[in-house]
Amino acid sequence: MRVPASTYRLQIRRGFTLFDAAATVPYLKSLGADWVYLSPILTAEQGSDHGYDVTDPSAVDPERGGPEGLAALSRAAREHGMGVLVDIVPNHVGVASPPQNPWWWSLLREGRESPYADAFDVDWDLGGGRIRLPMLGSDDDLDKLEVVDGELRYYDHRFPIAPGTYTEGDSPRDVHNRQHYELMDWRRADAELNYRRFFAVTTLAGIRVEDPQVFEEAHAEVGRWFREGLVDGLRVDHPDGLADPAGYLRWLKDLTGGAYVLVEKILEPGESLPGEFATEGTTGYDALADVDRVFVDPAGEAALDALDASLRGTSGPADYAEMIRGTKRMIADGILRSEVLRLARLVPESHGLATEDAADAIAEIIASFPVYRTYLPTGAEVLKEACESAAAHRPDLEVAVGTLLPLLLDPANPIAVRFQQTSGMVMAKGVEDTAFYRYTRLGTLTEVGAEPTEFAVAPDEFHQRMARRQAELPLSMTTLSTHDTKRSEDARARISVLAELPDEWAGTLASLRQLAPIPDGPYENLLWQAVIGAWPASRERLQGYAQKAAREAGNSTTWTNPDVGFESSVRAAVDAAFDDARVTRVVEDFVARIEAYAASNSLAAKLVQLTMPGVPDVYQGSEFWERSLTDPDNRRPVDYAVRQAELEKLDGGTLPASGTEPAKLLVTSRALRVRRDRPELFQGYAPVRATGAAAGHLLGFSRGDGAPGAVTLATRLPAGLEAAGGWRDTAVVLSAVMRDELTGAVHGPGAVSVADVLGTYPVALLVPVEGEQG
Repeated sequence: MRVPASTYRLQIRRGFTLFDAAATVPYLKSLGADWVYLSPILTAEQGSDHGYDVTDPSAVDPERGGPEGLAALSRAAREHGMGVLVDIVPNHVGVASPPQNPWWWSLLREGRESPYADAFDVDWDLGGGRIRLPMLGSDDDLDKLEVVDGELRYYDHRFPIAPGTYTEGDSPRDVHNRQHYELMDWRRADAELNYRRFFAVTTLAGIRVEDPQVFEEAHAEVGRWFREGLVDGLRVDHPDGLADPAGYLRWLKDLTGGAYVLVEKILEPGESLPGEFATEGTTGYDALADVDRVFVDPAGEAALDALDASLRGTSGPADYAEMIRGTKRMIADGILRSEVLRLARLVPESHGLATEDAADAIAEIIASFPVYRTYLPTGAEVLKEACESAAAHRPDLEVAVGTLLPLLLDPANPIAVRFQQTSGMVMAKGVEDTAFYRYTRLGTLTEVGAEPTEFAVAPDEFHQRMARRQAELPLSMTTLSTHDTKRSEDARARISVLAELPDEWAGTLASLRQLAPIPDGPYENLLWQAVIGAWPASRERLQGYAQKAAREAGNSTTWTNPDVGFESSVRAAVDAAFDDARVTRVVEDFVARIEAYAASNSLAAKLVQLTMPGVPDVYQGSEFWERSLTDPDNRRPVDYAVRQAELEKLDGGTLPASGTEPAKLLVTSRALRVRRDRPELFQGYAPVRATGAAAGHLLGFSRGDGAPGAVTLATRLPAGLEAAGGWRDTAVVLSAVMRDELTGAVHGPGAVSVADVLGTYPVALLVPVEGEQG
């Protein structure tokens, strides 16, 4: 199995095709990246920027460069000694435009007789033999249907007409009533949908890759990539949505000839990747959370909790456990009620549970779930504990929960299989997409894959986690920014400084709230942290984020029922950051106040992520400052020509000033090159402990395994370090003569002053000087 030393993620789309990616390969090689990592490239909904709405899995998307583009990218990678990793989407397909998806079109045209009927997860009985499509503005809109060119049309939407169901002169409504599908008011999807989807997205229909025939057809093109040597590894999107993730991964390993495979799996605290998964690891959300927290000051927690309580008008900060129980229950009773009701219908009548009672108990169990899902028999204890928690929280459901538990524990029972697919959906929507916008004390903590109640991680705990990572998942990905992160790495690095200066932040926020008030204190905290994290940013970007964040939180406005007055105050606040000189000054003064500390955090987090155990990924463009907010902001185009020019300056001997954008490029390129060119320096893990007055401000580790390896030294909590008088007598012991890859300076062996080593940058990457050991 070929394994990457590192990867570089590219977002492939119509505006940046596989041919463009191929042209970028020489720069990526020079940067130090080992593999090119591509977003989904199979044919997707036309105009899709992300590619997760695959409409035809049989071919590379023509908009993204087609098979010729993949061949060109693969050829360029091979010529530069690089590998290729591709993101694939096994859980669902895009159905927003039925004519674009031949499988879906066939299903709608032929119903249960379609050759693709088994590919989709449809409860035909609930729909009376028809698949329900929530496409209408209201059910009265059936009178707006038209028959055009042998198809039913609803405005720009096109639907097939089954053979023999239309005679000239028939009314469109009558023709519709004879089809294998039923168009209905979009609002009815929450409780009445009868096909499985991705989370609550009705335009992404789940497919049954647990069926061997479906797997084979859905992965025929993927298999070709490996047979023809075009691709070296895969990233699997959302495996938790599958009926049998472990079985799927075994099939995938066979299909690819044992290639390198990663899974997008969110691990909750204390949770391990199932041992039966045929995978090298996760896509790195767990690593992101650890890196972030080691650069958050635990001393700021009490003050930020007090601020949160004052914004909420309560005696204490938000109770996160109670919050997520409530948000998950809200999702289970709301936008995902159709999934819960489908589970309830699978309870045998002989068990004596009415559908509504079963649904109530199922929703409560899911709301009590501490992880995304189980993989029975793995996770049986977690399921039992969730049932105990549900019964304790709702004693009136104790009998119903007890009745359901044996069914949910049986891996062969359809309700157990579907329950495992559903619990993760509720978790994702209730936690990541709702609670993360409500729990606002420090935005760094509410990142995808993170546990927000864990405020900070001490260096000793970080070292223990890294040692486990090295021992258990040495090939798992590490990352700091992705297409899914709610705030990219350098925005979070800025926001983390607030934990060091909580009182100053409280005063700044008070000024902003007075000058540009929004009637939702916790949301104001979220919004202004985001503005500080992303500044300078365009008005359009910040307005887009502000609206999305407010609607996702769902406290003061929602997607389905926007509060016009509240959203007007949000828009006015964002506008004030640009149009009111007083607000602009508050924002810019605070950004200037924390900028040096934020830059230190950014460089430190980047170097740690690139050199810690695992396979580091660099998200497109993040070798410069990456201060994006949630999608689509984090998928903006990248100017590679500018990065190439700056890299050439660095390689020509120009040493950038600390805290500047080229300094991040320096850290990124030098770390990537060492990882690629000297892999023997990254075979183990051991802490490098400092002594002296500021020892707690240094995070250090060696990647050697017996012999001297690469040593990472990184500043943590820089505001506190400066306030205490700097490094002073702080020192570390080096076991060999070592050169800093960033500055070229040579240090050691023996005790060396941290002030000397970190005199130019807040970080150092030390490598043994060959032939000179202590």
